[in-house]
Amino acid sequence: MIEVKSGLRLDANEIRKILPHRYPFLLLDRIIDIRLPREDATQIEPGMKVLGIKNVTFDEPFFQGHFPGNPIMPGVLIVEALAQCACCGGLILKDNHGKLGLFTGIDDMRFRRQVTPGDVLELAVEFTAFRRGMGKACARATVDGQVAAEGMLKFAIVSPE
Repeated sequence: MIEVKSGLRLDANEIRKILPHRYPFLLLDRIIDIRLPREDATQIEPGMKVLGIKNVTFDEPFFQGHFPGNPIMPGVLIVEALAQCACCGGLILKDNHGKLGLFTGIDDMRFRRQVTPGDVLELAVEFTAFRRGMGKACARATVDGQVAAEGMLKFAIVSPE
């Protein structure tokens, strides 16, 4: 079990121990920082922040059809990468070990910049609410400091059946 504390970093192998996603749908390469509002947190709390990285490469399977000759990362996959970043941060906490994070909604998501091969997609999530297994998080994806997408993610943390 990984000791969770502010400043925690996770590599791809550690992420695969937390998330159930696998290629080609694992869209998170690294967690570069987790900030807890309290060092003894065992559950998601408002103010918790998770920062991650998705390295966008030309050989991503979605670029074959989106779009030939003009590869652009689909917006829904940018949102999925943000969700995986949030999920990884939430599921690493003690009270959530072995659970799943599921989307329950997406609000006010805006896409402001295209994401193309060679880009490093920086993912930032801040949890704003969590109660009875349901939560909200502000999410922002940037490339070179420019906002690619931003909005609110809604989610549930559930026990697998």
